[in-house]
Amino acid sequence: MKKAINLKRLLKEKGFIRLAGAHNGITARLVEKNGFDAVWASGFEISTSHAVPDANILTMTDFLNASGEMADSVSIPVVSDCDTGFGNSNNVINMVKKFEAAGISAVCIEDKKFPKVNSYIPGRQELAPIAEFVGKIVAAKNAQQSKDFLVFARVEALIAGWGIDEALKRANTYLEAGADGIFVHSKSKTPNEIINFCKAWKRRGLLIICPTSYPSFKEKEMQKYGVNIVIYANHGIRASIKAVNDILGHLRLYGAAGIDQKIAPMSEVFELQGMYRMKKDEEKYLKSEIGNVKAIIPAAGSKIDNSLKGLLEDRPLAMLDINGKTLIQRNIETLNTVGIRDIKVITGYKRENVEVEGAATVANTEYNSKGIMHSIMKGVDDIAERNIIAYSDIIFDQELIRKLLRKYEDFVLVVDGTYKKTHIRNKELELVKTDRSPLDGVRTIDVNRCNRILDIGKDLNENEAHYEFIGLASLSDKGMRFFSKEFKNAKKNRSRTASKKNAVESFSLAEFVHYMIRKGYHISAYEVSGGWMEVHNFSDYKRACSVFPID
Repeated sequence: MKKAINLKRLLKEKGFIRLAGAHNGITARLVEKNGFDAVWASGFEISTSHAVPDANILTMTDFLNASGEMADSVSIPVVSDCDTGFGNSNNVINMVKKFEAAGISAVCIEDKKFPKVNSYIPGRQELAPIAEFVGKIVAAKNAQQSKDFLVFARVEALIAGWGIDEALKRANTYLEAGADGIFVHSKSKTPNEIINFCKAWKRRGLLIICPTSYPSFKEKEMQKYGVNIVIYANHGIRASIKAVNDILGHLRLYGAAGIDQKIAPMSEVFELQGMYRMKKDEEKYLKSEIGNVKAIIPAAGSKIDNSLKGLLEDRPLAMLDINGKTLIQRNIETLNTVGIRDIKVITGYKRENVEVEGAATVANTEYNSKGIMHSIMKGVDDIAERNIIAYSDIIFDQELIRKLLRKYEDFVLVVDGTYKKTHIRNKELELVKTDRSPLDGVRTIDVNRCNRILDIGKDLNENEAHYEFIGLASLSDKGMRFFSKEFKNAKKNRSRTASKKNAVESFSLAEFVHYMIRKGYHISAYEVSGGWMEVHNFSDYKRACSVFPID
């Protein structure tokens, strides 16, 4: 139910969000592509796509299949229009269980009698008794499994011509019964009726509107009157009908001549349906037994220990020569050996002197003003099944990477508890606190135990810390999507602050992981006691040269 959590978070953080109607996976994806906060799985659009009236002709299963397809196609929440709940309270209980299990974030039911008729059709608009609809709301809230799933109550009193007093009475009663929000509907040609309702409502609870018949109502005005959600419910399918009709008319009269500039290019269709990603995944998978894996090595920074300044006046630390081969080249060859060939090295300081084989380079021209997270995000152009992030000042062996790839959690950080025996405490260590203490003793077995990271950072109290983060991480495709999304959200939210120190782009990876932990994400620790070494200072450099043979 992470999407449901996101929906509640959006409502809390933004106060006003936009939904657009869709009826299948591709239209839902277009809603997401155009920046809406969530998808409205429109009963009108779904019915229309089946060429039947919006009058409970389709079954709950038809709506469930369409809503589930949309939820599978997008990363944003889906709110499903469930008409009257497809029957009585028993039907509503079954509906909530099914829609919640399908990954829907919220459902909306309306207080009409079953079967309903579309609200914009003159004539029969029969309202259900208040007590009957309250029973549906209570049943729906009791049926949900997650506290984050939302149930919205749609008030049709204005549609039926019963007036604002009746609409307010019903809205208040439904809110008291447990509805998470009130959708007040109107078919007036002006927003006056809705404005009067809003004034009388006095922000008692979450308020939803759908300005289909009163499009002159501006969003700034909506927010002024306390509206929290606006739904542009059916514009997508209406646009589709007109566009398809125009194109078919052109084809009938003139054939395909001159048609290409009037329709989407095939490249856009392939992009929307995920064809390009599928081909990339397929190509990468066929090249490697480990599947589709990519690696990002942020190597843009200019910060170095004083003891290495004489060696690094004209090159970044990653280009430090270790017995005839650069540090970064050794890591690239290690990654290549285990089957990882999609590697991006992010360059910045003295990037003109960075030479690598077996990897692509991406320039970060803002390396002086922005931190390692900015470099990492420069390397996130597409997302693989597994995504490795490796600091450029460490060296790792093949076995460590092979074992890391066998960790299938969404977020995995490689941590080492031996720092307490090998290091003098210094502020540069990124310490890690986990819910389980390290395994005692020198001799241990690499077991796939679940050890959740509770906190991470340079300022962590050493008495509370268990490990050091070594600068190596693995993210699943889902993990990387959330990682990227949270970065973009944090970047947007923090852009208002005047302090560059607070800007998320100045964060280290550990600082951003700390931020994600605070957001509630589960970050796992992969505990090691070897298989890597760091090169922070001249002593580290001499030790590395003593380990590796001369090439």
